[in-house]
Amino acid sequence: MAQIATMAKKRKTEKPPAIDKLLYPAVGVVIAFLAYYCMKGLNAEIPRIDATDELLLREVFFGEGQGLNYVVLCNTPSATSTTHISSVFQDAADELTASSPTLANFRLIDCETPLPSDKTVAQRFKLDTDKRPTIFFSGKAGPPKQIPSANLKTGRMLVKLLKSALEPHAVKIESTKDLKSKCLNQPVCALLLKGHTPERYVKDAVKGLLRSHPDVTIASIDSTTMLVLNLEEKIPEFRAGTHRFVVFRKVSGGLEAGGDDGKAAEGRLITSILPMAEGESLSFNSMSNLIAIAEGGNSSTKIKKMPSLPQVKTRTKKLEEAERKKRDRVENKASGKTKPTTTPGGAFGSGSSTENDGSKEGRKAERERRRAEHKKDNPVEELTPEQIKEKERRRRDRMAEEEAKWNIAPEDAPEEGDPVDEDGGYEIGDDEDDASYDEEEDLDFDDLDDGEEVLDLD
Repeated sequence: MAQIATMAKKRKTEKPPAIDKLLYPAVGVVIAFLAYYCMKGLNAEIPRIDATDELLLREVFFGEGQGLNYVVLCNTPSATSTTHISSVFQDAADELTASSPTLANFRLIDCETPLPSDKTVAQRFKLDTDKRPTIFFSGKAGPPKQIPSANLKTGRMLVKLLKSALEPHAVKIESTKDLKSKCLNQPVCALLLKGHTPERYVKDAVKGLLRSHPDVTIASIDSTTMLVLNLEEKIPEFRAGTHRFVVFRKVSGGLEAGGDDGKAAEGRLITSILPMAEGESLSFNSMSNLIAIAEGGNSSTKIKKMPSLPQVKTRTKKLEEAERKKRDRVENKASGKTKPTTTPGGAFGSGSSTENDGSKEGRKAERERRRAEHKKDNPVEELTPEQIKEKERRRRDRMAEEEAKWNIAPEDAPEEGDPVDEDGGYEIGDDEDDASYDEEEDLDFDDLDDGEEVLDLD
């Protein structure tokens, strides 16, 4: 107890530390913060675009030259005071410069300065300068697009929008038109056929492909709901929960049909295919190697030309069954075997074993089989060339005889207006036979039968 009382007494009698001992550390912290913000402001100085430099403007607005992306703030310089820069724009520039320096370049421009076309930047690209701050992005992403005010409340919101708009991402395929224009018509296109929601490692691998192969189009399609005709039999069979990967390389042609603008038609689009082998792991290295082989051109024999372009259809049981049969035919043909299938009843009606499954090759086989059966059941002696010529001569003679029966010679033709009898003959007109008569003289109503009784109603 005595010790406790002594300690309490000492605490009451202890004096606080001298003020100078606390003042110096506080001053040091304040100076450090000021130095940090001064250096930050110096390092984050945003360049201004010269509106008279036409080459620079084309690079900023249309991505010509280096093909970079730009985020631009409409800012009018002031000669009398310090130029005010939006805090939202400055915060976004600081954050993206630190995290993703290659994503976009931040610049300032006077949107009211006339361009060489005598229009201002705001007029040329229809920017609404009444919405402050007026910020747009352009360059590789396309012509200037103004950022909505809803995304300009904080720097973090602006950064989020810029990342979603400017970061490379896989193209989503939902129709045959998308597949042709966004993938097959590109020099090289890699297509990921998803068997379910991609795992994290698959997403990371695709992001790596987008960064390491910027000139290659990376696309994806949901195989659980979509089926790609003319492609399924060339790649591993679909299994729920398993992804597949294939690379296309354009051979020739295109989608341009030509028109009044002077552009010539490109011809039919032809592409080649390089699928990933079944059982190979879907990793970044394997997919990147496959793309590198396709970019190498014809140096690899693995690339095969496709006879017909793929088509995107909604997955149904009927299409799945047809694709399964098509896959079996391709495998049997490759192995040198033939596997007849049974033709359903209906139009063919026999249910016999043929190779007709509704496809072009199956219908052709059915026609040849029926033609052979008809010749077998109805044997016909083949004619020699001399017999064929004699038969043709007799046919022409008969045609000439029939023609003579129906034709009328010019000298025997009747005069215009002469009657023709029922047997097809005709008589030359005679004035005596065609004497006219007076209807009133020839018709005598007194010559009527007098013996006929008439009922007198009076």
